Amino acid sequence: MATISLQAPQALRGIIDVPGDKSISHRAVIFNAVAEGSAQIDHFLTGADCLATIDCMRALGVDVSRDGDRVRVVGAGLRGLREPAAVLDCGNSGTTLRLLSGLLAGQPLFAILTGDASLRARPQQRIVGPLRALGAHLDGRRNGDLAPLAVRGRTLEGGHYALPIASAQVKSALLLAALAGTGPLKLTGRIDSRDHTERMLSAMGIDVQVRSDAITLHPPTHPVFPYPLSLRVPGDPSSAAFWWVAAAIHPDAELTTPAVCLNPSRTGALDVLRAMGAKISIQNERLEGSEPVGDVTVSSSTLHGVEIAGADLIPRLIDEIPVLAIAAAYAHGDTVIRDAQELRAKETDRIATVAAGLAALGIHSEPTADGMGLTGSGGVALHGAALHSHGDHRLAMAWAVAALVAQDTITINDADAVTVSYPTFWETLRQIAA
Repeated sequence: MATISLQAPQALRGIIDVPGDKSISHRAVIFNAVAEGSAQIDHFLTGADCLATIDCMRALGVDVSRDGDRVRVVGAGLRGLREPAAVLDCGNSGTTLRLLSGLLAGQPLFAILTGDASLRARPQQRIVGPLRALGAHLDGRRNGDLAPLAVRGRTLEGGHYALPIASAQVKSALLLAALAGTGPLKLTGRIDSRDHTERMLSAMGIDVQVRSDAITLHPPTHPVFPYPLSLRVPGDPSSAAFWWVAAAIHPDAELTTPAVCLNPSRTGALDVLRAMGAKISIQNERLEGSEPVGDVTVSSSTLHGVEIAGADLIPRLIDEIPVLAIAAAYAHGDTVIRDAQELRAKETDRIATVAAGLAALGIHSEPTADGMGLTGSGGVALHGAALHSHGDHRLAMAWAVAALVAQDTITINDADAVTVSYPTFWETLRQIAA
């Protein structure tokens, strides 16, 4: 377990090529695995989570090769996956476990999916319940709420499901389960989460009809669908958000993250930082594949507290809340975070762990069931402290950003947790602070 000690640098400068988007990297491998033909994926995220997806697809008989951040997938076809000979190990990746549970629920094979101790402790009823409602056969510990999950796949008939929560993983699992089905699947309810699945499936020739109140997937009847999709994965805005906050709170900083995904379902952190008063410019906006991208520059700013809440905002920044809490901790005035109860089911209970970390930094917060309230330091340096990541990659990076405006050394225990989503994070931090 690595330990890293950091002190505030005099300045932050640089152009940062953030790793490929984690959500898109997972989907690019999984979706191309059931396509007819080969695809090349460039700028693939080589973090532990996405590598776990590659390993699982190989165990399902898919030819996947990797050279650095370039991945080639030779699709097995929509009905060509092989029953795995051993348990599928998803590591720490909830995305891998949940998306594959959906995909395999609609395939004529048996599989068991598990992960590390952290993943085995995370609730899975949010996908198991909806998949069972469509006729899928899944089971696991505590009546399917905890992994290992056993999936006995079968051809599903489609139908209708109203999503009770805004979750891209749940939505994607259901769409993948219906992909090899005999009838259309209609999703209503809380469909307002990340739409990478809908965009990518549509680009691969799948009939996915998206309206403001419903998503309908028609399983393909043509034997060559899905088409393979070669793409360059855009930069991950959830990773870029650490640098955006770092530049905004540091008194002498300007950082640019080029070619970052600007999908509207992912830009909530930028919206909040603008509302806080951050100096942000976006240039060279364009489409790459099925996703909008652009070059984002953030420079030193004077921030003030805001309210971070609402069903239209929280799903667009749920993974960025730990680092936005650091922005709020250094800002002037009060910040309130609400409607973010999903934080309690992440790699850690991020409401509890963020509140504990803020206390060590000298910031009092009031945790609630679905968020917290806190009062910022008003630009006064945060306390030095010894902080724990609890194995949570986003906590480790959030504490690193806090160290950039701390009066004394901040030590981060279990700092190698960053390898889950950002293997080069510490190297990049050293470069921009040099």
